[in-house]
Parts: sequence; C-alpha cells; structure tokens
Amino acid sequence: MKIYKNFNISKKHKQSIILIGNFDGVHLGHQKLFKLAKNYKKKFKLNIGVVTFEPMPKMYFDKKIKNFRISNISQKNKILNSLGVDFIVSKKFDESFSKIKSGYFIKDILSKKLEAKYIFVSNNFRFGNKREGDVKQLVKNEKIYDYKIVKPQPLVLGKKIISSTYIRSLLEKGDLKKANKALNRNWLIEGTVQKGRQQGKKIGFPTCNIDIKDYIIAMPGVYAVKVHQKNSKKSLKAIANLGYRPTFDQKKILLEVHIFNFSGNLYDKYLSVEFKKFIRKEKKFNNVNQLRKQIQSDLKIAKKN
Repeated sequence: MKIYKNFNISKKHKQSIILIGNFDGVHLGHQKLFKLAKNYKKKFKLNIGVVTFEPMPKMYFDKKIKNFRISNISQKNKILNSLGVDFIVSKKFDESFSKIKSGYFIKDILSKKLEAKYIFVSNNFRFGNKREGDVKQLVKNEKIYDYKIVKPQPLVLGKKIISSTYIRSLLEKGDLKKANKALNRNWLIEGTVQKGRQQGKKIGFPTCNIDIKDYIIAMPGVYAVKVHQKNSKKSLKAIANLGYRPTFDQKKILLEVHIFNFSGNLYDKYLSVEFKKFIRKEKKFNNVNQLRKQIQSDLKIAKKN
C-alpha cells in the first residue's frame, strides 16, 4: 500500500475508487464501506484509494480537543491495508488547505489531480472553506468531471448507527463490550513505555507507564488487557489502570500496565495494549493497604479474561 502526503499521485493510482473521510477507528460501518468498494474494484478493475486528513479537521479547528482519537495513524493505515486499500493520500490539514473553495476541491483535486472515477462519501460530508461544499454539489458536478458519487447507507446495529462518535461515547461510558463489537476487534492503545514515579513497584505491582497522547479517554478504571510488543507475535496477559491515580494525587491521565509473570526492562519499548474487559471504575483509597487489597481482587478477574 502506497502512502502519499499530497495529491500528486502516480499515474497508476489515477482513475481510481476514492473514499474520503477520517476513518477514525475503521469500525464496522467503515468496513462495510470498504467491502462495497472491493466489489467496485472487482467489477470495474480499478484501484482503491483513501483521502484522509492530518490532523483530523475537528482537532485542527478546536485546539481544546486533545483526547479524541480511537486509533492512531499507524493503526489506521494498518487496518486500511488489511481491507484492500491500494493507496492513501494523507493530506496535512492546515490553514491554507482549510481555506480552499469547494469548487477548487472538485475541479483541481478530485478531477485534475486524482482523476477520481467513483467517490464514496457519507451523506453529511462537508468540504471547502467554511464547510461550504456538500454531497449535493458533488452530485451536481458528476457529468462535468466524469465521476460518480456513491453514498452508502450507514450500518445500523441494535437501532444504533455505527459511527466513530458512537464508539467514543461507548468508551467514555465504560461500555467496552459494545465498543469492541462496533469496532469488530478489541480497542487498543499503542505507545512508548516511559519512566514513572515507581508507585506500582513500591506496592508490589510494577507497571509499564504509557502516555496516551491523542487517544480518547475511555472510562477511567481498571481493565483486563493483552500486551503486544513490536515485531512479536506473542501476546502477554496483563491488567491495566487508565486514569489519574487519585490515591497518589496524580493529575495527568496515564495508562499503567502490570504484565503477569513478567521480568525484564520495557523502558522505551513500543507496546500495543488491547482492552478486553472493563473491571471497575477508578476510585480513591484511604491508604496503600486498601489499594493493594483491591488490586489483588482485580488481578483475579483479569487473569480469567
């Protein structure tokens, strides 16, 4: 899979099926979309390309939004690759790009640069300066620029439309089971192990501390997880605390992972933490002994999952 940082794509990738969007989480709804795109690929003998933006436009326009992502860029690209995408245009979303006119986006980018043949967009897709462009404008220009707009119906599960917004709300509520079902896999956070305050080690439960960066803050609490090291197929059972550690007056959100029966140094190692089960909400304990007793109880649950 080829990744471009701008719209100057190679000749072999022109005249393709183009899907435009953030595709955060690449959830079941997105997967349905790519399945349909693969049918088009087979029928019309065309490549599949994705046009996406970094940072996500919502995060660009509202600088206060820090923790928002379901998946990071490398996770997203990996999943898109597995879904049969041939190339990605990951365009930097900055001030100059945010100000381009919708007509320019259609004529000069979609038509002239990409030479798109089929364009997959959601019904609420907006583009161009001040979000002036919409799907009606794209459809209106189909014959002029020789492309066809495809507007697939959203996926509905249990009367809920599967969307990135819906999955974020599930994670924030601690409904990991439903979130994982909507993702069609276990939600995971990737990051580098950092040196912490050694609080876990002092109470007998050494942890790997991972900065969650731009990831959505799921319900603070304790989770049964699986840990994967980079370039290793082996997974390790573990327990994780995602939160602010109120017992120790920690102010910054942190992901702490205690791997069962593990000895070794993981500092600066890149880990994937796969969230399997929500055990309980985070709470403040009166003393370390109370906390230690609760952790022992949590460990029993985590080891069963």
